[in-house]
Amino acid sequence: MNGNKAGASLDSLMSSFNARITQLQELVIARNMYPASSIADLSAVDAAVSAMELQVKAIKDRLREETQAIPKTKALSSHSSFIKLIDASLRQQRKLQNMSLHVPSQMADRVTVSHLETTRCLFPEFSGQDSGSFEALKLDEEPAAVPKEKKGRGSPPTWYVTGSELDSLSSYMRGRLTLEKVNAAINDMVSYAEANSQLIVVPKKKLAENLWEKALEIRDIATMEGIKGKHFFLEADIKGPSLKLDNTGKAILTVLRHLGRINETRIGHNRVIILQKPH
Repeated sequence: MNGNKAGASLDSLMSSFNARITQLQELVIARNMYPASSIADLSAVDAAVSAMELQVKAIKDRLREETQAIPKTKALSSHSSFIKLIDASLRQQRKLQNMSLHVPSQMADRVTVSHLETTRCLFPEFSGQDSGSFEALKLDEEPAAVPKEKKGRGSPPTWYVTGSELDSLSSYMRGRLTLEKVNAAINDMVSYAEANSQLIVVPKKKLAENLWEKALEIRDIATMEGIKGKHFFLEADIKGPSLKLDNTGKAILTVLRHLGRINETRIGHNRVIILQKPH
């Protein structure tokens, strides 16, 4: 009886040993299938995943900041456009200041006002809400005024030809000239004389470098006897748009000389044409 029990216990012990051996064999096989080097690879993957998570978080944060900044950007866009408008207006004013030296003085104010109104039309979104800024621009940023002419000079005389005067001329002298062509030429001559008047009085520092030599020449001519205090221009100034040194232009000058609108003289190499005032 006791012998049977001892045999059963021995069998059970041997089975346990066999089972343990089998488990150890499986563990050895498993260790060989996943060597220690794989642990380093898994660590690298884990580090890469962590880095990607940080990048995704940074992208989300940046996206949130951009989303929050959109309303501020929209608010600033109108202000930026207004700043650009002011810069463009100042550039245009400088151009107009330069142009005003070459147009009759009575036209300068109309040009400045026209520029401001044009700016309002081009940027209507600012014409109402920022009207105060426009006024400040007009007053505070107004370009230096064109120097006033010397006392006694005034504006060039604009003495138009009448239809009866033109009709009184001989058909040979009148030719194909029309009243419109003749009076348009007078407008051109007034513009030439006005430009020369400005060259006489404008300080050197306000003149373009390429105009200074001509300004000296004009100032010398203006001091000559018979010209002093009068408005004049040079034959070299005749460049249109209506009066040109072609056959029609020469015919117009002949008619105006005959009708007493102009006198001519020669000083040095210059042919000087003097505008006459109405009697």
